[in-house]
Amino acid sequence: MSQIKVDEVICIKGSILIVFYTPEKCWQFRIISRMGEIYGEQKIYYSASALLRRCELG
Repeated sequence: MSQIKVDEVICIKGSILIVFYTPEKCWQFRIISRMGEIYGEQKIYYSASALLRRCELG
């Protein structure tokens, strides 16, 4: 079983941004839209701050 650490949960204009860490894939994010759709990418980020900068840049 994978150990997942949720670091941030942020609500932005009705959508939810979840930033999390897993030992296998480092830092990742998922966005849950108002309609319940889940978005994310398979890129690996080596720090939460690098991931959040990427999300800010869009």
